Parts: sequence; C-alpha cells; structure tokens
Amino acid sequence: MSSAANVPVPAPGGSLSWLDAVVFDAAGLVPVIAQQVQDQRVLMLAWADRAALEQTQRSGFATYYSRSRARQWRKGEQSGHTQRVHEIRIDCDGDAVLYLVDQSGGVACHTGRASCFFRRLENGLWREIDPVLVVPELMYRGGTS
Repeated sequence: MSSAANVPVPAPGGSLSWLDAVVFDAAGLVPVIAQQVQDQRVLMLAWADRAALEQTQRSGFATYYSRSRARQWRKGEQSGHTQRVHEIRIDCDGDAVLYLVDQSGGVACHTGRASCFFRRLENGLWREIDPVLVVPELMYRGGTS
C-alpha cells in the first residue's frame, strides 16, 4: 500500500496552491464545518471566502464570512469563544471545508450551546437536546459570532 502523505495534490488546471483546490460557489463562498478535535462533535456550519480561509491558515484561528453582515469575522471576536484550528481539510469534490478545532469556553453556538446542532427530530417534532451553557446576552455586545 502506498502512502500519499505530504504529496501536493494539484488543483484543476495544475496549480499547487491549496486555495486553488477549493471550489467556491457563485458568490465566492464555500461551506465550512467546524468539528471539535478531541471528541469529533460537529459544532457548526458557516461560510468562508478565499480571504477567510487564508486568514484562518495564517492565524491559526477560525475565520469565516458572514453572509448577513457581508464581512469576514473571526469566531469569538465578540463572545470570546474562539476556535483554535488544528487542521484544515477539504472534501473529495473540493466544495466543502472542515476545520478541526479546539473550541474555547465549550460554546460554539450563538444561542449559548456547545453546538449549533442542538435540535433532534423526534416523532416529527424538533426537540432541543442540549442545554444553554452561557446566556447569549452575557456573551454579546451588539451582535453574534
């Protein structure tokens, strides 16, 4: 069995830039899933443009693009609950990115929960299964992150 470790994979067109392998949508964005590195729990889904991915790789902290605010934002810039990125991965089609992160404070969701995926479908109804760990009003002053 051969190993592909540390072998650069060319993007379509032959480029070797890691960002050239990312397939952005018509708006210049790609979905990014944040997953807790220790226990593999999926924390959130957000969007990133090329500059946000570059900033994440450069700084080591998760940076996204807010579609509602039409600007970049670093996770935790207001709440203090940052995401230290251990790895950046890309899916087989290049159209989704995964950040393996260490979530500071244990809260990733703007609702004050550990994960944005806190509702489970039960008997045709959404049931909230995760508790609020931090009251959102105590985390934010003027917005969410």
